[in-house]
Amino acid sequence: MAAITVALINELRQLTNAGMMDCKKALIDTDGDTEAAVKILREKGLAIQVKRADKESKEGIINAVVSDDGKVFAMTEVNTETDFVAKTDNFKAFAALVTRTALETGKTCPEELGTALKDPLMTIVSQTGENVKIRRAAHYVRADNALIESYIHMGGKVGVLVELTAGKPETLATEAFKELVHDLALQIAAAAPRYLVSAEVPAEAIENEKEIARNSDRFKGKPANIVENALKGIVNKFYSEVCLVNQPFVKEPKQSITDVLKACEKATGDTITITRFVRFQLGAA
Repeated sequence: MAAITVALINELRQLTNAGMMDCKKALIDTDGDTEAAVKILREKGLAIQVKRADKESKEGIINAVVSDDGKVFAMTEVNTETDFVAKTDNFKAFAALVTRTALETGKTCPEELGTALKDPLMTIVSQTGENVKIRRAAHYVRADNALIESYIHMGGKVGVLVELTAGKPETLATEAFKELVHDLALQIAAAAPRYLVSAEVPAEAIENEKEIARNSDRFKGKPANIVENALKGIVNKFYSEVCLVNQPFVKEPKQSITDVLKACEKATGDTITITRFVRFQLGAA
């Protein structure tokens, strides 16, 4: 049996916010397997908040920039070791250079951007004495009959690019359409959807949610048909958390994003589609 150390227990507590003894028992039951222990705590309803296990503690900044003609957008995340360095003018200038380079070259691979900016990267590392890294980048070229909005939140801690298309060119100039694009940028920043629609959710992610529900105390001893019917509602709730079009609208939670989209279509007399989005959160996967 694996040794259940205090450090291992504390790690599980950090991931779940569950009690110390509950974490210890879950680790004992799973022979020290943290991932399996998290699952047990969720099934028992003891995991108050499961934090992302792949979250990285990194400082830095997220930037976005748009071309002069408004057709091309880029967003990047550049990391460093301390918040102190992240707030310096030299680091901010380097991060802005990375974003501008992504805009002009279309490069989104961190290694390729690093190669293109080899000398400035070496300079900022020398100036700061820290390990500065280009974490990731996104590059969007606006489609026909489309609008893209970039939004940077919390002083560079969260960044969003979102694109919507309309059936008619004149729709792009309407206040209703422009307000929808802006509202969706705010929605994505605040609600952190992982997918656009439910069809994008991996089958294994759905099955994992079902398995956790099946093994929970709530369904113990219940007939299989009742459990399976209840699972439909559980999956729909999961979709409402992770899929943009299923999420409650942050400005009016009684409406879903699909409702908001339909209202805009009615106001403009046009067909509107959310084509893509990307969200960066500093230090998160």
